[in-house]
Amino acid sequence: MINRMDISLSVNSRTYELDVDVRKSLMDVLRELGYTSVKHGCGVGECGACTVLVDDIAVDSCLYLAVWAKGKNVRTVEGECRDGKLSVVQEAYVEEGAVQCGFCTPGLIMSSTSFIEKNDGRHPSREEIAKGHAGNLCRCTGYQTIINAVENAIKK
Repeated sequence: MINRMDISLSVNSRTYELDVDVRKSLMDVLRELGYTSVKHGCGVGECGACTVLVDDIAVDSCLYLAVWAKGKNVRTVEGECRDGKLSVVQEAYVEEGAVQCGFCTPGLIMSSTSFIEKNDGRHPSREEIAKGHAGNLCRCTGYQTIINAVENAIKK
């Protein structure tokens, strides 16, 4: 039985050629590559702390096998900064105080980024924003500041 596979994937515009165990999650591979914003929360796809974008679709990287990312583009929160400048979403999180302990924040920012990109040009309601983040849990903020941050980012 073959337990390893050679894959090539792009993470934040950087290409990696890897030999991975076919059972290894994308989260584990990303953390091994040094992308520590990808948090191990629940490990079963319930909390969203490990959310990344794979070909611009938000996924729980704890459930997503690394081999499924073969030939794909992966984005983590580390890749959202450009030339030392925070992304619009990251900036809005800071401005609205949507960052507290920070554990869930990278996954939430990636979910927000995906939500905004999918709703390009639309101004969703607060209820739609909340539903669009249903896969992310936060123990600190009460979610109102997160919704405010998404609204703020959409306006920009």
